[in-house]
Amino acid sequence: MKFTITKEDFLEGLQQVQHVVSSRTTLPILSNVLIEADGNSLRLTTTDLDVGVTGSVKAKVKQSGSTTLPARRLAGIVRELPANEVSVEVDSKNTASIRSGPSFFKILGLAKDEFPPLATFEDANEYKISQAVLKDGLKMTSYAISTDETRYVLNGIFCSFKGGTLTLVATDGRRLAMVENDIEFPESRETEVIVPTKAVSELQRLLMDKGDVKISISESQIAFELNDNLLVSKLIEGNYPNYRQVIPEETKERITLERETFLSTVNRISLLANEKSNSVKCVFGANKIDVTANSPDVGEASETIDVAYKGSEFSIAFNPDFLMAPLRNLDTDEIFLDLIDEMSPGVIKTEGSFLYVLMPMRVSQ
Repeated sequence: MKFTITKEDFLEGLQQVQHVVSSRTTLPILSNVLIEADGNSLRLTTTDLDVGVTGSVKAKVKQSGSTTLPARRLAGIVRELPANEVSVEVDSKNTASIRSGPSFFKILGLAKDEFPPLATFEDANEYKISQAVLKDGLKMTSYAISTDETRYVLNGIFCSFKGGTLTLVATDGRRLAMVENDIEFPESRETEVIVPTKAVSELQRLLMDKGDVKISISESQIAFELNDNLLVSKLIEGNYPNYRQVIPEETKERITLERETFLSTVNRISLLANEKSNSVKCVFGANKIDVTANSPDVGEASETIDVAYKGSEFSIAFNPDFLMAPLRNLDTDEIFLDLIDEMSPGVIKTEGSFLYVLMPMRVSQ
């Protein structure tokens, strides 16, 4: 195998696939990137057996062929090369010689035959969705994915293709983020799957603001095709909890808030939140909210926000990080905070199809 490629293209291609490579693996081949040179492009593939990603970059291929080379080491070398043109030659023993300007590197690789193939999707259900819509949907929900590995069904995003709607849900048991978008697909393709966190992170890296993404779903795997890239992942097996039952059906008060103002206020006040209880309190009074926090050993903080509020006076406390998470990931100027009472979940909504349920915290007076 023999090819020349620009340093920029080579590095970009390697960076798109190298995140999948695990630093702790018992199989040496899983530390490698599969490189297939043909025509005028290189196809680069990595996998950790759960998630696999493939991408292609332009190259001048003088002799087609394939090999696998240590992914992170190769990316590290390419990043530091002194000249823009890189020439690579691989011999029959999978040893790669890399030349760039005055630099020369020799790396030992492994044969392509050992590299585990990615799953195929012959009889899979297929869907098409705008990349921008999916990118926004994941941004608005993925921060609420649970990191508790004992509740593995929550370690991903629940995707429901039902009734002409794609619903994305993430929850860790203390908060829930959900967004719904209309997409076209036949009723025969209705399904519900859980996409693991690692695949969600890789997908967010690949998604752009234009073009479509083709989604293929088989019994135990999911694939995303976009921008000359292919991402394949195992699905999480198990039943996702009934998330609809935690969404309050009716709320008593709706407060309209300027998202940026509310976010910066909560952020400032949280600096003096008690490390143990980690909560900020919102006290609702006539046309105002007092946001307060106190830490017995450190001090206290409070700030008043003017709002249109005519309801009864009451207070509710939330974990500030959980309260700020959706505010940081939304683009709208205005949000709605729907409340029932001090002990019931609060709901953040927007004019669109986004919804966020947050459990309140008990705070001793």
